[in-house]
Amino acid sequence: MSDFMLWLHANYIRPQIDAEEKGDYAFHFDLVRNTLPSAVWSSMDKCLEYAAIRAFSLGLKTGAGLADSVSRPA
Repeated sequence: MSDFMLWLHANYIRPQIDAEEKGDYAFHFDLVRNTLPSAVWSSMDKCLEYAAIRAFSLGLKTGAGLADSVSRPA
């Protein structure tokens, strides 16, 4: 992961995720967090960081690819 993507995650992606309402998923996040020993929470956070960065990157690539195929009004 580039330093920029790690910075972007810490300063934009993660705050957006944290601010989002978890809804039905809150129970599952709590269950996983409470089941894991606290010693591995940082590893879980790194896995979530990786998944969030990859999902963000996929969104950028998909959006860029769609921009060429969407017709714009004249």
